[in-house]
This record gives sequence, C-alpha cells and structure tokens, in this order.
Amino acid sequence: MSGSFLKVIAVSEAVKIAESIVPVVDSENVDLEDAYGRILAEDAVSDIDIPGFDKSWKDGYAVIASETVTATDNMPVMLRLAGRIPMGIGEDRSIVKGECLNIPTGGRMPAGADAVVMLEYTDEVAGDILVKRPVAPGENVICRGEDFKKDSVVYKAGKVLTASDIGALAAIGCARVPVKRKPVIGIISTGIEIVDVDTVPDIGQIRDVNSYLCSAFAKKSGCIPRRLGIVRDDCEELKALLNDAKDKCDLILVSGGSSKDLKDVTAQAIYGVGEVLVHGVALAPGKPTIIGKIGETPVVGIPGHPAATYMVLSVIVRHMLRKLCGLEKENGTLRSAKLLTNIASEKGREEYVRVRITEDGLAEPLFGKSGLLNTIVESDGVVKIAAGCEGLEAGEVVEVFMW
Repeated sequence: MSGSFLKVIAVSEAVKIAESIVPVVDSENVDLEDAYGRILAEDAVSDIDIPGFDKSWKDGYAVIASETVTATDNMPVMLRLAGRIPMGIGEDRSIVKGECLNIPTGGRMPAGADAVVMLEYTDEVAGDILVKRPVAPGENVICRGEDFKKDSVVYKAGKVLTASDIGALAAIGCARVPVKRKPVIGIISTGIEIVDVDTVPDIGQIRDVNSYLCSAFAKKSGCIPRRLGIVRDDCEELKALLNDAKDKCDLILVSGGSSKDLKDVTAQAIYGVGEVLVHGVALAPGKPTIIGKIGETPVVGIPGHPAATYMVLSVIVRHMLRKLCGLEKENGTLRSAKLLTNIASEKGREEYVRVRITEDGLAEPLFGKSGLLNTIVESDGVVKIAAGCEGLEAGEVVEVFMW
C-alpha cells in the first residue's frame, strides 16, 4: 500500500488512465422545449429540404433578371405588375417576359422568375413597376434546400444545445430530442474533523467545503451531483458506502484521506472493494490523487485541501466528466496573457499556479498554500508549468486555463 503511493506518474498519463475507465452513459429522449443545455446523443438530421421552396428574402418584385440589365435611376425598366403573391400556401403563380409580381419576404417565388428587385429600387406608376437598378439571377432569393438538404446532418452528436440550436431543431421537425443522460456523480467527504456547513466548527474542526465544491463543479459540467455524506476516517464505513454507491452513480469522488498517513483510508477502502490504478500524480497541488474503479464505476480520491481539490477537478476530473457527458470537444477556455512576475517551480512535477488577470490583461501569480481558499476566490484561472521546467519569467506569454 505505502509503496504504491510512491509510484507517482505524469499528469498526462493520469488523465489517459482516468479517461480509459469512464463508462458509456446511455441516452434518453426529451421534449424539444427541455433540450436546452443538453448534449446530443445522436446526429440531428433534417427531415425535409429547408426551405422547401424557392423564396424571396426581401420585400420587392419577382422578376426575370435578364430584363433588368439596363435599368438605372434615369432610365428605369418598365414591367407590368401582374399581381401580388400572398404569404402561405396560396396558388401557384408564374410570370412571363415583361411582367413582375409583388412578393413579401418569405414569399414563394413564381415560376419564370429568377430574382427579386428590392422595393426601394422601384416605383409604381399606374399599375406598372419602374425598376431602377439591375439584379443578377438568384439575387435576393433563397433556393430550395439552400439552408439544409433533406437527410443532411445539421448537428453532430456531442453538441451542447444552445437557444439558437433549439430553433434549428424545431425547423427540422425534431420534437423529441435524443440527448445523453446526465451522469450522476457521487460525492463523499472523509475526515473526523469535518462538520456540516451549517455547524460552527470547534477548535480542530473544519466545515465540509469540498463536497459543495465538487457538487458545483459537477453541475457546471452538466452532471447531477449526489452528496453521500461524511465518513469519519472509518475504512469499513467507507467501503460500505462505496459499494452501495457504485450501482447508483456513474463516477464517485472521495474528498480527503488520499495521503499516506495511517488515518488516510481512501486508498485502503478502494482496494477493499475494487482496484486502485493510480496513487500519486506529479501535480502540484494534488500529488496524492487516487484513480481507481469499483466494478465498472470510476472513483477518484481527491486531496482534502480545497485548493488541491479544485486543481484535481480542473486538471483530471474535468476530462472524465466531459467523456461521461459525451461532449464532442473540450469546454474549457484558454486565454493568452503576459506574466506579471517570475514563477519558480520544482523540476519533476507538473505545477499549476493560480493567477489573476489584471485590468491591464496581465497574468498575476497568486502564491499560497494548498489548504487556503483565498487564492481560489481571488484567481481567474491557472497557468501550467511543465514537469521539466524550472519556472516562467515575467513578460513571458502564457496560456491561462480560465476557471
């Protein structure tokens, strides 16, 4: 057990192992009105051509473009107004040479016409239309299927649906939307010193920060958090809780108890009911991270200090949640910024330093112990320092992973 802790691996290897044990989450169908923010489980395919007919996208007159070639303000082309096209189905209309039809935006193009002259470039005189500007074939016209062809893929699986996406799904007749089921994330806090958040802690006690931190992180990632309570450094109690949770959750997070102290029981408990794949990651803060599984359910043991917890969530767990949810791409935000001051680092482990973006757009490092919350509160994101690097210099352009 204690030897396994010393087998510290690189962050990239830890992420690869963590992603490899993520199970496939099934899908469900929801009403279109409930699909906002959900993740598509299947490609969304158009059931019809959109639009289903050639239509005008300007108010004006449907014309034969070749008849307007010579039109100018001083020498307009005169066309006979053959009527007006109503919105909706209406009757089939057509024009011949020398004619035009008034058409509204969205109106169906008549047979024979191949362009629309905008209303502002015409005058109506005694039933005739004076066209004062030429138009090219197809001008101000949206052709059938120009938006989406029947059977074409509008959105690929893995897309997070936005408000505009909901509108597009309505247009292609997607009344019921296949989406990924929201994964359930079980969250356990460990430690004899942990008390509920509504309790005033005595000397030696601390409030249960991490279960709420993990819960909010899970929600942010599109998952359903399930706080499973506090275990008082009792290995048998933790084993029983893990065993029960494995069939109810898609991923389990255990906060605290991941170091090598005698009272740190997380690794022992996971060994007791499952297997530990990783115990020790070259990450600062977050070195004593555990990655394992119980049956087919992944479990991650996270260091108890809140700053380290947030770092492990951001650097490792976020990849697991993304894969669980079926996201097609990374949803984090990177921002380039110049470093305000030097950052020193130890070789041999990947380090993540919290930074604040100043009003001038510089990345200001916020140094502090992993047990402190203030650097999380005050920071906007983190800068990664590679394992083989001794640090970064002021003025260097860095990539900030924004919280």
